Amino acid sequence: YFDKKTKQFDSLSWTEFTRQIDQVAASLYHFGYDADEKMGIFSVNKPEWLIADVGIMANRGVVVPFYATASAGQVKYIIQETEMRLIFVGNEDQLAIARTMFTETETLEMIVVFDQDYESDNPRILNFREFIKIGCSEKFKERKAELETEFQPDDLATIIYTSGTTGEQKGAMLGHDNFMFSFGIHDKRLHVTENDLSMCFLPLSHVFERTWSLYLLHVGASNFILENPREVIEYLPKVKPTLMCTVPRFFDKTYEGIVAEKAKWPAWKQKVFDWAISTGHKASNYRSTSSPIPGMLGFRYKLANALVLKKLRLVFGGNIKEMPCAGAAIRPELLRFFHATGIFVNYGYGATETSATVSCFRSEEYDFDTCGTIMPDIFVKISSEGEILVKGKTVFKGYFNKPEATADVLKDGWYYTGDEGRIKPKDGLVMTDRIKDLMKTSVGKYVSPQKLELLLGKDEFIEQIIVVGDNRKFVTALIVP
Repeated sequence: YFDKKTKQFDSLSWTEFTRQIDQVAASLYHFGYDADEKMGIFSVNKPEWLIADVGIMANRGVVVPFYATASAGQVKYIIQETEMRLIFVGNEDQLAIARTMFTETETLEMIVVFDQDYESDNPRILNFREFIKIGCSEKFKERKAELETEFQPDDLATIIYTSGTTGEQKGAMLGHDNFMFSFGIHDKRLHVTENDLSMCFLPLSHVFERTWSLYLLHVGASNFILENPREVIEYLPKVKPTLMCTVPRFFDKTYEGIVAEKAKWPAWKQKVFDWAISTGHKASNYRSTSSPIPGMLGFRYKLANALVLKKLRLVFGGNIKEMPCAGAAIRPELLRFFHATGIFVNYGYGATETSATVSCFRSEEYDFDTCGTIMPDIFVKISSEGEILVKGKTVFKGYFNKPEATADVLKDGWYYTGDEGRIKPKDGLVMTDRIKDLMKTSVGKYVSPQKLELLLGKDEFIEQIIVVGDNRKFVTALIVP
């Protein structure tokens, strides 16, 4: 991580990381927080985020992440529903919201601020350094030994709430068994080792980056925690990661930047660029089936790589070997472009309710028109209505305190995703639309907003777009230029 106070890069050893995890667990035990206690983390990405995450689970507690941008109303709802007594917070904005919850809710009794220099005259608010000093790790050793006999694989590990933009917030319950099984199937599919360095810039409050960061701990790889996601392009050349989780929007913005820069070049330079990308596409088609690249194409590719492609990869730090990408639909031509540059974008499909990954690319064979291949030991089928159904040991345990909502999506062990799709030969999964997002105009016409948003989002003058039209005579859109 980058310490903004010392203006230097710093790191935590495995020994120090483990020591602080034990200190968090010991302090929680000291204050009387026991098994199954729901505890919140309301912060931007920080090393302390993961320390608190694992520390809570080490005390058999249940981690409830909040989006760093959550509103006071969303925070209040989750605290009340989970009867939360303690919350970890990051910056002053999150602290300001959390402080109001002392009076807005009946249960919240303690706030721990990640800023280690924060001082408060309120005994119910401690900074992280003060908090972890209170619990004695030596005294906790006996409790730790007890915990090791009490832990059960299906213990609840976390409750991850949906953003609540499409209705009442729902907390998806994931157990330790969900995470551990997820790590096992990723071991079979991916090639991540303790020599890898990943950069964490997506929010840890989201299942994608969170599960990935825990998976890195499982593998023994290093993880650079980036606090401000807007600084990702600035830090990539400094950190030089080998891995990084991304979303399609990241590639949209990066591609726009490349196109804008190219437009400034003289015509001859643009022609060299186009030739290099065209050569990269031809080589990529062979790589996607693990076929040997023919001799003459191989020679041209080496030249294209030296002149253009290698320089493009420097935007990502120069060491990237794989970039897992999920969270939304991506234009296939965008996916092909970055593969042509030599960046292996591992596009996949998943959900909070499936502990993230349901499918992703195999490194040895992949189809750009799919969301990858279904993960090992995960079962997927398509309902008669065209809905993607998922079964396996990564499927969640239900929505917290919402049996009816759980019954709507969990039937006979199958999770009904709400996504429309199909399965291609060789277990390639295609997600075509979000069924619940389909709109019906007042004249009875069904419209897919996702398809329109992907199409219109290509326009260089559109930053963000959302298509609306349910029960209206016409379809329109709200656009951020």
